[in-house]
Amino acid sequence: MPTTGERFERVVSIMARLRGPGGCPWDREQTFDSIKPYTVEETYEVLEAIDNRDWNELPGELGDLLLQVLFYAQMAKEQNSFSIDEVIDRLSSKLVDRHPHVFGDVKAETSSEVVRNWEALKAEEKKKRLEADDGNSPPGEARPDSVLAGVSAAMPALLEARKLSSRAAHVGFDWPNIDGLFEKLREETEELQQQLEEFPAPGPQPQGRGVAGAGRPQISEDLRQRVEGELGDLFFVLVNIARYLSLDPESALKKTNRKFKRRFRLMEDQLRSSGRTPQQASMEELESLWQHAKQLEQDAK
Repeated sequence: MPTTGERFERVVSIMARLRGPGGCPWDREQTFDSIKPYTVEETYEVLEAIDNRDWNELPGELGDLLLQVLFYAQMAKEQNSFSIDEVIDRLSSKLVDRHPHVFGDVKAETSSEVVRNWEALKAEEKKKRLEADDGNSPPGEARPDSVLAGVSAAMPALLEARKLSSRAAHVGFDWPNIDGLFEKLREETEELQQQLEEFPAPGPQPQGRGVAGAGRPQISEDLRQRVEGELGDLFFVLVNIARYLSLDPESALKKTNRKFKRRFRLMEDQLRSSGRTPQQASMEELESLWQHAKQLEQDAK
């Protein structure tokens, strides 16, 4: 029976062969930028398997995610930047350094104490990086000495918002209680509604059936940007409410998406039984079918 190390060395050598002379033409053509979309896709497939509690599927999905790491490391090795060895060494060192309560003499009896130690260690690491940094940072990015430094703008917006607000909260920039957040939610909702008053009559309309000449409303770019800004503010408050409740907003929305799909498919099934499609039903009938689908789900619980 091969050891874990032998198994890992085998998959590393397979990746090297795929990228090497006589390897796979597709694999050889890939670059860091071309692989990025697959990394995002594989990450979400891992999350979906976890949400579905599909333990048979999860090992395969985790393997696909590991493949992304091996791919990047092999390409980096080919350009003499680093190899999988540096990736593993850095991870091992970080795990040991960030857990002095396990590998050292620091005491941490609760998870909250662990988090406080973790934040202190990260602050010390940031300080050391600053000492070797010239103080310059890319346009639009947080300075390296900023509390917000290190929050990638490339991550999904909901996750980025949660990380930004969490960083700010750690230094005391936060609502004192959740009531303040709901007050802010009402404030942002009213501000969005005020901007919508400037829409030409009859106001914002859905881009769907039942509206003659439906399409994007003809509004000025200035108004569009203001509405977009207010909508973004609304999302940001909702993310903070999720943070206060120790919930992941991305996961919460994913679950709602799946719930919507289940109920909508139930509606479609009911219409299909009478030889019709949603396009052939009135809004009133669709609403009735939707409520019926909700009731069926509740009865099944």
